[in-house]
Amino acid sequence: MTAMSLGAYLGRRTDTTRAPQPAGSRKLIVMPTALEGAYLIHRDPFRDARGSFSRAFCAREFAEAGLETNFVQNNVASSASAGAMRGLHYQRQPHAEVKLVRCLKGAVFDVIVDMRPQSDTYLRWFGAELSEDNGFMLYVPQGFAHGYQALTDGATFFYMVSAFYAPESEAGVRYDDPAIGIRWPLPIADISDKDLKWPAVDGSC
Repeated sequence: MTAMSLGAYLGRRTDTTRAPQPAGSRKLIVMPTALEGAYLIHRDPFRDARGSFSRAFCAREFAEAGLETNFVQNNVASSASAGAMRGLHYQRQPHAEVKLVRCLKGAVFDVIVDMRPQSDTYLRWFGAELSEDNGFMLYVPQGFAHGYQALTDGATFFYMVSAFYAPESEAGVRYDDPAIGIRWPLPIADISDKDLKWPAVDGSC
């Protein structure tokens, strides 16, 4: 399958390497992806001679869109070199979490996988480039595994979560599971031993 524009194809494996570039109001622009409940959100900036200003989160706008508004923890992660990989992670019930993620510095290829067995898009994936320049965030619903690969040295990633970290509910998916078939844009340059040990979805190692 060749890479296609956002939402252009919904199959066993769904991906895009570039997010669309909308124009419009200064409000957050919420755009559905091909995976139910997951959204790309654009921070449409105001620019002038001083630089730029954009809204990163608005509880009222999120509530109007039917999205989670209660985020209990913010996290920042940095990647030393392009190609570094984190994920794929999620938390099971009763500690399932929503994530709102964005790239503060550099660029990353961000990926989510639907891990909800009852979902019509079970085991399908979506990927988009998030960068400090394109102003996109990704809204990750409960039941989705999430991971990303740095596209630039020193990429810095920011994410908000709706549940506290609960090790007893932690789960993960291998980045190279053939049943999912994620196509990462760069060779994997660095990944933790923990992430290498997540089982495949068929239960194999």
